[in-house]
Amino acid sequence: MANGRPTVSAGHWPLALSHRQKTIEMKNITYTKTGDEGKTSLIGGLRVAKYDDRVEAYGTVDELSAFIGVLYDQEGVTSEMRIVLDTVQNKLFTIESHFALDENSEVKKMIPLLTPDDVAYLEHEIDVMNEQLPELKSFVIPGGNLKASHAHVCRTVCRRAERQGWHLASQHPVDMLDLKYLNRLSDYFFVLARFFCYLENINENNWESNK
Repeated sequence: MANGRPTVSAGHWPLALSHRQKTIEMKNITYTKTGDEGKTSLIGGLRVAKYDDRVEAYGTVDELSAFIGVLYDQEGVTSEMRIVLDTVQNKLFTIESHFALDENSEVKKMIPLLTPDDVAYLEHEIDVMNEQLPELKSFVIPGGNLKASHAHVCRTVCRRAERQGWHLASQHPVDMLDLKYLNRLSDYFFVLARFFCYLENINENNWESNK
Protein backbone atom coordinates (compact mmCIF):
# COMPACT_ATOMS: atom_id res chain seq x y z
CA MET A 1 0.00 0.00 0.00
CA ALA A 2 1.20 3.52 -0.82
CA ASN A 3 -0.59 6.49 0.73
CA GLY A 4 -3.58 4.27 1.41
CA ARG A 5 -3.67 2.93 -2.13
CA PRO A 6 -2.70 -0.54 -3.36
CA THR A 7 0.55 -0.61 -5.32
CA VAL A 8 1.00 -2.47 -8.58
CA SER A 9 3.31 -5.45 -8.33
CA ALA A 10 5.63 -6.50 -11.13
CA GLY A 11 3.29 -9.37 -11.93
CA HIS A 12 0.29 -7.10 -12.58
CA TRP A 13 1.48 -4.79 -15.34
CA PRO A 14 -1.12 -3.59 -17.86
CA LEU A 15 -1.26 -6.04 -20.73
CA ALA A 16 -0.40 -3.34 -23.25
CA LEU A 17 3.09 -2.78 -21.88
CA SER A 18 5.85 -4.34 -23.93
CA HIS A 19 8.42 -6.71 -22.48
CA ARG A 20 11.05 -3.98 -22.85
CA GLN A 21 8.93 -1.53 -20.86
CA LYS A 22 8.35 -4.11 -18.13
CA THR A 23 12.07 -4.80 -17.88
CA ILE A 24 12.95 -1.12 -17.70
CA GLU A 25 10.40 -0.40 -14.96
CA MET A 26 11.26 -3.48 -12.91
CA LYS A 27 14.90 -2.36 -12.85
CA ASN A 28 13.84 1.14 -11.72
CA ILE A 29 15.61 2.79 -14.64
CA THR A 30 14.13 6.22 -15.25
CA TYR A 31 16.02 7.09 -18.39
CA THR A 32 16.01 5.02 -21.58
CA LYS A 33 17.67 7.55 -23.96
CA THR A 34 15.23 6.43 -26.67
CA GLY A 35 13.55 9.85 -26.73
CA ASP A 36 16.67 11.96 -27.18
CA GLU A 37 15.93 12.41 -30.87
CA GLY A 38 12.50 13.94 -30.25
CA LYS A 39 10.49 10.79 -30.84
CA THR A 40 8.60 8.40 -28.59
CA SER A 41 6.87 5.05 -28.98
CA LEU A 42 3.14 4.51 -29.06
CA ILE A 43 1.68 1.35 -27.60
CA GLY A 44 2.48 -1.18 -30.29
CA GLY A 45 5.91 0.24 -31.01
CA LEU A 46 5.22 2.88 -33.66
CA ARG A 47 7.66 5.80 -33.31
CA VAL A 48 6.14 9.28 -33.55
CA ALA A 49 7.24 12.84 -32.83
CA LYS A 50 6.83 13.98 -29.25
CA TYR A 51 4.52 16.73 -30.49
CA ASP A 52 2.25 14.22 -32.24
CA ASP A 53 -1.44 14.80 -31.47
CA ARG A 54 -1.65 11.39 -29.81
CA VAL A 55 1.20 12.28 -27.46
CA GLU A 56 -0.41 15.64 -26.67
CA ALA A 57 -3.72 13.92 -25.92
CA TYR A 58 -2.46 11.18 -23.63
CA GLY A 59 0.04 13.55 -22.04
CA THR A 60 -2.76 15.91 -21.06
CA VAL A 61 -4.75 13.05 -19.53
CA ASP A 62 -1.60 12.14 -17.60
CA GLU A 63 -1.32 15.75 -16.45
CA LEU A 64 -4.94 15.62 -15.28
CA SER A 65 -4.27 12.47 -13.28
CA ALA A 66 -1.30 14.17 -11.62
CA PHE A 67 -3.48 17.11 -10.55
CA ILE A 68 -6.07 14.67 -9.24
CA GLY A 69 -3.29 13.13 -7.14
CA VAL A 70 -2.63 16.55 -5.59
CA LEU A 71 -6.33 16.92 -4.80
CA TYR A 72 -6.47 13.38 -3.40
CA ASP A 73 -3.72 14.21 -0.92
CA GLN A 74 -5.37 17.36 0.46
CA GLU A 75 -6.41 17.37 4.10
CA GLY A 76 -10.17 17.20 4.42
CA VAL A 77 -10.80 15.05 1.35
CA THR A 78 -13.02 12.28 2.70
CA SER A 79 -12.39 8.57 2.27
CA GLU A 80 -15.52 8.36 0.09
CA MET A 81 -14.15 11.10 -2.20
CA ARG A 82 -10.80 9.35 -2.36
CA ILE A 83 -12.48 6.16 -3.53
CA VAL A 84 -14.04 8.12 -6.40
CA LEU A 85 -10.77 9.89 -7.25
CA ASP A 86 -8.85 6.62 -7.22
CA THR A 87 -11.44 5.06 -9.52
CA VAL A 88 -11.20 8.06 -11.84
CA GLN A 89 -7.41 7.85 -12.04
CA ASN A 90 -7.64 4.21 -13.04
CA LYS A 91 -10.16 5.03 -15.78
CA LEU A 92 -7.94 7.86 -16.99
CA PHE A 93 -5.05 5.42 -17.31
CA THR A 94 -7.27 3.36 -19.60
CA ILE A 95 -8.08 6.46 -21.68
CA GLU A 96 -4.37 7.29 -21.84
CA SER A 97 -3.76 3.81 -23.22
CA HIS A 98 -6.40 4.35 -25.90
CA PHE A 99 -4.92 7.70 -26.95
CA ALA A 100 -1.39 6.24 -26.94
CA LEU A 101 -2.32 3.28 -29.10
CA ASP A 102 -1.13 2.62 -32.62
CA GLU A 103 -4.52 1.74 -34.10
CA ASN A 104 -2.91 -0.78 -36.45
CA SER A 105 -1.34 -2.75 -33.62
CA GLU A 106 -2.60 -6.13 -32.47
CA VAL A 107 -2.13 -4.89 -28.91
CA LYS A 108 -5.44 -3.04 -29.31
CA LYS A 109 -7.32 -6.25 -28.49
CA MET A 110 -5.64 -6.43 -25.08
CA ILE A 111 -6.58 -2.98 -23.77
CA PRO A 112 -9.77 -2.72 -21.68
CA LEU A 113 -12.59 -0.42 -22.70
CA LEU A 114 -14.70 1.99 -20.71
CA THR A 115 -18.38 1.13 -20.34
CA PRO A 116 -21.55 3.25 -20.02
CA ASP A 117 -21.52 2.28 -16.33
CA ASP A 118 -18.33 4.29 -15.89
CA VAL A 119 -20.12 7.43 -17.07
CA ALA A 120 -23.18 6.58 -14.97
CA TYR A 121 -20.92 6.28 -11.93
CA LEU A 122 -19.78 9.88 -12.35
CA GLU A 123 -23.34 11.06 -12.94
CA HIS A 124 -24.44 9.39 -9.73
CA GLU A 125 -21.68 11.11 -7.74
CA ILE A 126 -22.64 14.44 -9.30
CA ASP A 127 -26.31 13.94 -8.43
CA VAL A 128 -25.56 13.02 -4.81
CA MET A 129 -23.62 16.27 -4.30
CA ASN A 130 -26.04 18.42 -6.27
CA GLU A 131 -28.94 17.34 -4.07
CA GLN A 132 -27.23 19.07 -1.14
CA LEU A 133 -26.01 22.20 -2.92
CA PRO A 134 -27.87 25.52 -3.24
CA GLU A 135 -29.22 26.45 -6.64
CA LEU A 136 -26.59 27.77 -9.03
CA LYS A 137 -27.60 31.31 -10.01
CA SER A 138 -24.39 32.69 -11.49
CA PHE A 139 -21.04 31.74 -12.96
CA VAL A 140 -18.61 30.70 -10.24
CA ILE A 141 -15.13 32.18 -10.06
CA PRO A 142 -12.62 29.50 -8.98
CA GLY A 143 -11.50 29.69 -5.35
CA GLY A 144 -13.04 29.38 -1.91
CA ASN A 145 -10.57 27.07 -0.26
CA LEU A 146 -7.55 25.04 -1.31
CA LYS A 147 -9.52 21.88 -2.05
CA ALA A 148 -12.05 23.75 -4.19
CA SER A 149 -9.25 25.50 -6.07
CA HIS A 150 -7.51 22.20 -6.79
CA ALA A 151 -10.82 20.77 -8.02
CA HIS A 152 -11.18 23.71 -10.40
CA VAL A 153 -7.67 23.09 -11.74
CA CYS A 154 -8.68 19.46 -12.37
CA ARG A 155 -11.83 20.70 -14.11
CA THR A 156 -9.96 23.01 -16.48
CA VAL A 157 -7.26 20.47 -17.34
CA CYS A 158 -10.00 17.91 -17.93
CA ARG A 159 -11.70 20.30 -20.36
CA ARG A 160 -8.41 20.66 -22.22
CA ALA A 161 -7.99 16.88 -22.33
CA GLU A 162 -11.46 16.57 -23.80
CA ARG A 163 -10.74 19.23 -26.45
CA GLN A 164 -7.54 17.47 -27.44
CA GLY A 165 -9.41 14.19 -27.54
CA TRP A 166 -11.90 15.66 -30.01
CA HIS A 167 -9.05 17.03 -32.08
CA LEU A 168 -7.45 13.60 -32.07
CA ALA A 169 -10.77 12.08 -33.16
CA SER A 170 -10.66 14.19 -36.32
CA GLN A 171 -7.55 12.29 -37.42
CA HIS A 172 -7.53 8.92 -35.67
CA PRO A 173 -10.10 6.42 -34.37
CA VAL A 174 -11.22 7.44 -30.86
CA ASP A 175 -13.79 5.72 -28.67
CA MET A 176 -16.57 8.28 -28.20
CA LEU A 177 -17.20 6.90 -24.73
CA ASP A 178 -13.74 8.14 -23.69
CA LEU A 179 -14.71 11.67 -24.70
CA LYS A 180 -18.07 11.39 -23.00
CA TYR A 181 -16.32 10.28 -19.82
CA LEU A 182 -13.97 13.29 -19.92
CA ASN A 183 -16.92 15.61 -20.47
CA ARG A 184 -18.78 14.21 -17.48
CA LEU A 185 -15.61 14.20 -15.39
CA SER A 186 -15.14 17.95 -15.83
CA ASP A 187 -18.73 18.39 -14.60
CA TYR A 188 -17.89 16.23 -11.60
CA PHE A 189 -14.95 18.44 -10.66
CA PHE A 190 -17.05 21.59 -10.99
CA VAL A 191 -19.66 20.20 -8.61
CA LEU A 192 -16.97 18.83 -6.31
CA ALA A 193 -15.41 22.30 -6.04
CA ARG A 194 -18.78 23.75 -5.05
CA PHE A 195 -19.29 20.89 -2.60
CA PHE A 196 -15.98 21.60 -0.85
CA CYS A 197 -17.11 25.18 -0.21
CA TYR A 198 -20.53 23.98 0.94
CA LEU A 199 -19.03 21.55 3.47
CA GLU A 200 -17.04 24.37 5.10
CA ASN A 201 -19.86 26.93 4.86
CA ILE A 202 -17.85 29.15 2.51
CA ASN A 203 -19.71 31.52 0.23
CA GLU A 204 -19.01 30.94 -3.44
CA ASN A 205 -17.29 33.72 -5.34
CA ASN A 206 -19.87 34.46 -8.01
CA TRP A 207 -19.14 36.46 -11.15
CA GLU A 208 -20.30 40.06 -10.97
CA SER A 209 -20.62 41.42 -14.48
CA ASN A 210 -20.54 45.07 -13.36
CA LYS A 211 -17.50 44.75 -11.12
